Amino acid sequence: MNSLTQKSFRQRTLPAVLLAGDTLCVLAGLLVGYGLRYHTSLGSTFIEVIGARLSDYLPLLLLGTAFLIAAFAHLNLYDERLLLRRYQAFNIIVKGTAFWFFAYLGVSLVLKFDPPISRLFVIFASVAVLGLLYAWRSVFHALVASSSLRNRIQQRVALLGWTTDAQALAIDIGRTPAHPFRLVGIIELPGTAQSHPPFSQEVPVLGGFADLPALLERHGIDLLIAARLDLPRTELTRLVALCEHAYVELKIIPSVFQIFVSGLRLQTVGRVPVLGVDELVINKLFNRALKRGIDLAGAAVGLVLSAPVIALLAVLIKRASPGGGVFFRQPRIGAGHRTFTLIKLRSMQPDAAMLDHANVSTQSGDPRVLPIGDWMRRWNLDELPQFWNVLRGDMSLVGPRPERPYHVDQLADTIPHYLPRHLVKPGMTGWAQVNGLRGGSALERRIQHDIYYIENWSLWLDLQILVLTFVRWRNPAA
Repeated sequence: MNSLTQKSFRQRTLPAVLLAGDTLCVLAGLLVGYGLRYHTSLGSTFIEVIGARLSDYLPLLLLGTAFLIAAFAHLNLYDERLLLRRYQAFNIIVKGTAFWFFAYLGVSLVLKFDPPISRLFVIFASVAVLGLLYAWRSVFHALVASSSLRNRIQQRVALLGWTTDAQALAIDIGRTPAHPFRLVGIIELPGTAQSHPPFSQEVPVLGGFADLPALLERHGIDLLIAARLDLPRTELTRLVALCEHAYVELKIIPSVFQIFVSGLRLQTVGRVPVLGVDELVINKLFNRALKRGIDLAGAAVGLVLSAPVIALLAVLIKRASPGGGVFFRQPRIGAGHRTFTLIKLRSMQPDAAMLDHANVSTQSGDPRVLPIGDWMRRWNLDELPQFWNVLRGDMSLVGPRPERPYHVDQLADTIPHYLPRHLVKPGMTGWAQVNGLRGGSALERRIQHDIYYIENWSLWLDLQILVLTFVRWRNPAA
């Protein structure tokens, strides 16, 4: 199969199969919702809608199916890059179904349908649709990820040049057998001594830049990723032309804009085009107001619900360590690099902070930690008073982990792109924490997750993190 036929199979055939399967599952789910509402005991305790026969409801089911499939398409569910990304695809399905749920009910309130749309039907149908789509997508993924189809779906990738960023990309691709990309090899740039990876046997050197046209054709390359662009302008122009001629997609690992790349916008200053980072979505006025409103509501509820727990823990702390206070206060760096006072339940000996200047985080087994403190840390109960910090506006429910001024100064000099995490409020929980990056975990990875959160913020991402926080409440590093 040549590269164009394979690309058509990946971009058109398989997405069409998924679209057809999704449509059938959605329609079946709506039929299940109708059956549960009107023909089972689950719906019999509610007042029946007059004229709720299937023949009357069928136009509404077809309309709901079209509406939901359109929502999936709008969210790029049928993008070829998601063919092997099972959980990312299902995340979009959940998001689209939630949007459909509220929109379908909203439309039914504005427009008068005959028969009217039952709210209980919409609830049953949403659950049924999610279940059927999950089952269908799981079967599809199992078939394509563990068979010869996987090689036809994966895009064949070559790296132009070699850098530490290119090596990180190669490791990431090689880590997952069902990755959408399959790394074929490295193409050397002219006039430079390449530093090849220690696993160069697995990622071979295909050849030099001078042989690029033949290499692209011989190895069936779909995507060429340039890790370095230290080429003369004429060679860069030739590179673009060669990729266009061979129908090969060209992408570039950014060297100047190492962070917030998705926020890059082309603007004009006078008549000169300028590429720069646009305002972050999380910092737009409406989004800040929305996030603050959720923080206020969540913090108020959190303080009320956690008050008895805090009171009980306060008694246990005083019994275990009578010489100190119940609460522990410490300066931390917040949004805009402003200092605020973080409040936690004391989990260590009263003088522990005086000996803590050399540690970024308290290590497991630290003798200064009280027995009750070790248990609180394991379940993150010592952080319950931070709802007050959220209520005050020092923190958010979701955001990067707040650090002490001393550590911020140290880390800013040693970890690239550390300071931009202070463009937003720190959070009680965050993307790094729910991914297991707590305490003494690798700081570089934690910063990468913080930057990802800031750059890709959405209300949906915040809700995901909050749900995952409860699912993964226990801290294994404590």
